[in-house]
Amino acid sequence: MTTGKGSSPDNPIDNATSWVADHIKAFDNPDRSSWPDQRGAPLLLLTTKGAKSGLWRRTALIYGEDDGRYLIVASKGGHPNPPGWYVNLSANSEVHLQVRDRTFRAIARTATPEEKPKLWDLMVKIWPDYARYQEKTDRDIPVVILDPVTEV
Repeated sequence: MTTGKGSSPDNPIDNATSWVADHIKAFDNPDRSSWPDQRGAPLLLLTTKGAKSGLWRRTALIYGEDDGRYLIVASKGGHPNPPGWYVNLSANSEVHLQVRDRTFRAIARTATPEEKPKLWDLMVKIWPDYARYQEKTDRDIPVVILDPVTEV
């Protein structure tokens, strides 16, 4: 059994990319007058269980909302491979989220081809660079739907 950092959703391994790490730290700021954003786009914290390692990892991502669900985009800036968090949630659909001061479990799934156009348009309005990222890659960039399950 794995113990220590990353062994639970309450003690995850944080994304070490400097700007992402700064956003994650900003969620823990008790003197809150506003919540972290990326150039005006709202951010949430996503914690996923590693597909191979079983370790819990956390990252900050731009999100949207649709009918009580949260939406994220697995763009990786238009890279040919999907981000690690997407690989993780594809293997383990139960994730943990923090949206502002609310923490909860959710079930993640990739939007179906029928659902995607509407959700993609919503996310491109929030972060227009997604359209440019899609032009950079042959990979169909997924929109992920996060359905809240329970408060943590």
